[in-house]
Amino acid sequence: MALGRIARLGAAIALGLASATSAQAADSAEFNQLFDSMLGTDVRAPQRFDAQPDWPLEATVARIADGSAGRIGVYAVDLASGREVSVLGDQRFPMASTSKIAIAATFMEGVEQGRWSLTSEFPLMVPVASARFSSAKAPVVPGQRFQAIDLIEMMITRSSNPATDALLAVVGGPSAVNAWASRNGMPDFNLTRDIATLVRDDGEIDPAKRIDIRDSATPQTMVRLLAGLYQGKFLRESSRKVILGAMERCRTGARRMKGMLPDGTQVAHKTGTLSNTASDIGIIHTPDGRAIAVAIYVTGQGSKPARDAKIASIARALYDGYQATPARAYANATY
Repeated sequence: MALGRIARLGAAIALGLASATSAQAADSAEFNQLFDSMLGTDVRAPQRFDAQPDWPLEATVARIADGSAGRIGVYAVDLASGREVSVLGDQRFPMASTSKIAIAATFMEGVEQGRWSLTSEFPLMVPVASARFSSAKAPVVPGQRFQAIDLIEMMITRSSNPATDALLAVVGGPSAVNAWASRNGMPDFNLTRDIATLVRDDGEIDPAKRIDIRDSATPQTMVRLLAGLYQGKFLRESSRKVILGAMERCRTGARRMKGMLPDGTQVAHKTGTLSNTASDIGIIHTPDGRAIAVAIYVTGQGSKPARDAKIASIARALYDGYQATPARAYANATY
């Protein structure tokens, strides 16, 4: 089945799948039969084995990203050459905290426009205990005030949700971030809820079994976000340094993208974690001077350590595989 057809079918079915509740979840065999009848067995299986038959890296990544224990999406691009690897790269996955990069970018656009500054102070948005699904938006109260530069540091390096919701409120909420993404060539980026609400209501739909378009994006879209940020397509140099610098100092996910890379490898990344899903997106620098934009989204696999291990294995395969590719293979590639 062609990738374009998969994307169209996936988008069409997502609305129906998203409406299902946890109580209606079928067992694994029943789910697979239902999923396959709608989308075909190849949607759950690794894609594009035959897309670049002269390049073993894509087949290697596809084998690691086997979807039998839960969907795994991968998209990677060498930013100098444009040569790509894709496994379910155009299928939606929960962004979780990887969306925080786009929130930070939207805020930095406002800084460039003079709407606020990095020294402007805003309060943390601290969640108040509430029952799941008891309101459309989880209640929050203002907390300690911090300068914006510190809020960005907290939301990227430590994945602070109150700091993220502070800046999300400043920029105008999820719709403002979606508008920023759409203006910059990412129309399928879909941030639906603030982080407090997303976390409170987490677990409604199993991402390993159902596609939920809320708070989701494709790995390809997230690589486009990374590439545009890194290459200066969205923001000025000073703004880029704020976000990429924080990503280089990220403290979360030590066993994910960086888990199997050689010591000292420069990685600027952001992790995401929700019920039965883990992710890591970022820029990996290789010794031969390449910058590889990578987005890895893993669901299922039985446990959090197993999901982390999948991300680490895929990142290492990409790191080794791109370096092993002869330079002549890149001669006519574009991105």
